[in-house]
Amino acid sequence: MEAPLMIFISMAMFAIGILGVLTRRNALIFFLSIELMLNASNLLFVSFANDWGDITGLVWVFFVLVVAAAEAAVGLAITVNLFRSKEQVDVDQFNDLKGY
Repeated sequence: MEAPLMIFISMAMFAIGILGVLTRRNALIFFLSIELMLNASNLLFVSFANDWGDITGLVWVFFVLVVAAAEAAVGLAITVNLFRSKEQVDVDQFNDLKGY
């Protein structure tokens, strides 16, 4: 596919992710939206690496995937612990991490 089409698709995916983060209060949807934004950046990295013939973008994709996996593991662990204590996943109701 051509690079401008991939840029447009990546921008659309990133915008949907931002919209999901800003409008949804469910913690699982929040994490899925962040994952969508990370995958949009991966798509852009792969597209430019293919277009320019350089593998540096693919190395960045590897690092973004590692960060996404760590974010998913830590985020889901926090969500499960908070759900066990509060029995809800609405991020507006979580004040436990403030420290006071």
